[in-house]
Order: sequence, then C-alpha cells, then structure tokens
Amino acid sequence: MAYRFGSHTSVAGGLYLGVERAHAVGCDVVQIFTKNNNQWKCKPLSDEDCAKFRAALAEHKIGAPIAHSSYLINVASPDDELWEKSLEALVVEWQRCEQLELEGLVMHPGAFTKSSPEQGQLRIVDAVQQAIQRVAPKHCKLLFENTAGQGSCLGWQIEQLGFLLAEVGTDHTGVCWDTCHALAAGYDFRTAKGLREMIAELETHDVLPHIAAVHINDSKKDCGTRVDRHEHIGRGFIGEAAFQRFLRSTAFKSLPMYLETPKGTDEESGEDWDMLNLALLRRLAGLKGTTTVAS
Repeated sequence: MAYRFGSHTSVAGGLYLGVERAHAVGCDVVQIFTKNNNQWKCKPLSDEDCAKFRAALAEHKIGAPIAHSSYLINVASPDDELWEKSLEALVVEWQRCEQLELEGLVMHPGAFTKSSPEQGQLRIVDAVQQAIQRVAPKHCKLLFENTAGQGSCLGWQIEQLGFLLAEVGTDHTGVCWDTCHALAAGYDFRTAKGLREMIAELETHDVLPHIAAVHINDSKKDCGTRVDRHEHIGRGFIGEAAFQRFLRSTAFKSLPMYLETPKGTDEESGEDWDMLNLALLRRLAGLKGTTTVAS
C-alpha cells in the first residue's frame, strides 16, 4: 500500500473543518478530537455533523480518519470515582467515533498513580471490556498508544501493550505507535540494529500485527528520558536518517502516519509547519527522490 501521511488538525468551528484543514496542508489521512479534550462533557453529535464530516472526507479523498481521546480519561486509576467517570467518557467518545465511522480511537492506557503497574493494567482491561459491551463497535477500534512512561503512566513498555491486547482481545482493539514516545521510553531505533531489535520485541509480544496507526513525531528529549515532548521531523533526537530508515521499514511503511508536531508557521520560510513536515516525510520515504541510508 502507498504511503499515507497526515496530521492531527483542529475542529474549531465544526468537525468537517478538521478535514478541510487537513486537505489545505496536503494530508492523505487525518486525526481529530471529536470533543474538547480537556472537558468531560460534550454536546451530542447531530446527523448533520456526521454527514458533513463524511462528505468532506469523500470530497477531499482523505482516508483512515481517527480520533484521539480526552487526556482526562484514566481507566488505570485506583480511584473508583475517577475510574467510573473515565469509563463513561470512554464509552461516549467511542460511540461518537462509531457515529462518524472513524477507523480508530487512540487512548493513552492510563496511570496507576497510587496502586501498582499490575493493578493498573487490570483496571484498564476491566474498563475496556465493559466499554466494548456497551459500545458494540462496528467501525472503530480502540487503539492503545505507547507512552513515554512519565510518572506512573502505563503503556511505555511493549510487553504492557502485549498484555492489554492479549487480555482484551484484538477484535476491537489495536495499537497506535508513537515514535517520540518510543524513543523517550528507551527504544533506541535510530540505528539499523536498534530498529531491528525494536521490531523483534514488537513481534515477540504479538504487538506488531496489531499496530493500526503511527504517530510520527520527533522528540525534544533523548532516548530513555521518559519525557513526552514532540518536535518537528528531523529537528529532535530522532533525526532524519532514523526517520528515513523507519519509514522504509516493511514493518511500518504501509500504516497511516499522523503528525502531532507543533503547529504554526516557520519564521524562516514563512511556511506552515505541517506542510513542511509532510514534505520532509515524503522525501525521506523516497516519494520525491532522496538518498538511501545504509542498513
């Protein structure tokens, strides 16, 4: 399958405008929030909202639409009140994704806070199993995102993702692989050997076949720092050579890839940052000619 690159775009003013903005910067795919990501409550989606969103996707030939869940959700929490609130919010967001016929809902697995990693993971499993029963998804998979491992956040180790997939099952779940988070968590895939080792671990824990999307971000922080700070492609600690190798790997090249890099305009060129990052990704992938990095 051909490379598919896109970005997370703003839906201010209407969900369909997220698609319009994606088209304006040259995206093949798009990620959005279906609601305010820093609030629990949201206004229900109307049939018109959904129809305009789907029409915009069709008009601009943008595929693999996904959403990112609210950052407030923490289904790993030992606090029963927060856990219940998080479960309810997850169900609502997943139902919204079903209404929009999105392909995936990306969710950070959660933080165990005052409990333990093992207890936190069991809380995630319980919540997701309940959510599946309540949503009965037909279009959208819940995608566990690998994290940088800040604080008590789970999902930074590949084996943790493998555990969640094995316990919940993969009919309705998968993984979104974030390159910034992977490096920050300690997976140094910047060399050919390091990339092979990371892929081998993803295979060992049966995670690789279930990766459905990639968050393609450089990292402001170095390998193993467990600090989540995104940077423009090639301008962080991952670098262009590592991205070129990653993009051309058979393990990842067919997956839709979404930028979550800083927005705005490059002061030097005056160009939109998404456009610059997308152009660089396509060049590194060999779509417009580039040099090959030795493997």
